[in-house]
Amino acid sequence: MAKISPVSIKYMIHANFSAEGALEKPDVIGAIFGQTEGLLGAELEMRELQKEGKIGRIEVDLHKEGKNTIGLINIPTALDQSETTLIAAAIETIDRIGPCDSQIEVERIEDVRGSKRDYIVERAKKLMQEIHGTTDSREISAEIKDSARIAGIREYGDNKLPCGDISGKEIIVVEGRADVVNLLRNGVNNVIGMNGTKLPDEIKELGKEKEITLFVDGDRGGKLIAQNVTDNANVKYIAVAPDGKEVEELTGKEILMNLRKRIPVREFLSGSQDRNRERYNSRENSNSKRSEPARQEKVEKKEDFELDEEKKNKLKEILNENKGAGRAVILNNSLKEIKTVSLKTLAGTLARLHEKPAIIVIDGTATSSIISSAEEAGCKAIVAKNFATTNTSMKLLSL
Repeated sequence: MAKISPVSIKYMIHANFSAEGALEKPDVIGAIFGQTEGLLGAELEMRELQKEGKIGRIEVDLHKEGKNTIGLINIPTALDQSETTLIAAAIETIDRIGPCDSQIEVERIEDVRGSKRDYIVERAKKLMQEIHGTTDSREISAEIKDSARIAGIREYGDNKLPCGDISGKEIIVVEGRADVVNLLRNGVNNVIGMNGTKLPDEIKELGKEKEITLFVDGDRGGKLIAQNVTDNANVKYIAVAPDGKEVEELTGKEILMNLRKRIPVREFLSGSQDRNRERYNSRENSNSKRSEPARQEKVEKKEDFELDEEKKNKLKEILNENKGAGRAVILNNSLKEIKTVSLKTLAGTLARLHEKPAIIVIDGTATSSIISSAEEAGCKAIVAKNFATTNTSMKLLSL
């Protein structure tokens, strides 16, 4: 006779029985096999099921109460739910055990694996408390919810941008993956990250069909990113984190509060220009060596520098012509080439130029040293694929 493995047990049938007379355990087991024979067909014949190891050893616990015998029957099975319930219903049809009239009633069917799962969960909680010490159930629940939300991060486009559910008409664009994770953790799902300061083509395309809110850090770098993105993509609103804070650091309350305070792009840009002008005038006034006419002339030049669509297209052509060459093209105000050099020698070349450079087009990443050298040389803008830093007063364009 095959023996069911304890590991294979799925369900345990628990039944009560009573009989009008004195009985022994073999009487009960014999009645179960004998009186269910042929009831459910050959496939559910209990003797055969026990030989195949699908039903385990039937346990009977009985005792006498006066002239009657009462007890418990436990039948382990490795069958599925429907087959187990059929076996349970079949044993309730037994009305005689040995020479005595009897009655069997199934009390319950226990899911043994479910009991094991409950034990595992409870034991895991205790082990976690031992590891973390002060971890309570609320923290455990929060961790589970966070992991479920973060597991919902998807990838969008060729650049595999991290995002949530962006199927709606409104989306929120942030800088990096950590920002996306923080917004998802706090229940904001319609978010997508740029994976850095460079504006991906996917965001440009999304701007043509969806309403974009750009959510940036509350520092100078965040505002420069906002300026770069709004120059190259269709953005409707700008939301800014509190001063000195990054989006990835914000609490759920701060995220919602700052998203509610979002402003139209025009209002943001006009306010930014006013603040820049105030800072510029403040620096100029503190420098006693420069004359008032010279200050006014510089302010006018700063304000006059704008890149219209024609100039942007020209810069894009220059960038494409030098694609893969690892070079930098130095241009004057009229977008005429002053010199083309390798990226390694760019910083030194800028210091030795006789003609003042206006724009530098770089095939690659604008490093911190390149940006610093360009600013010292008086450049007004840099065009590059990526930027190592955005801490500069120059225009940074990613075309």
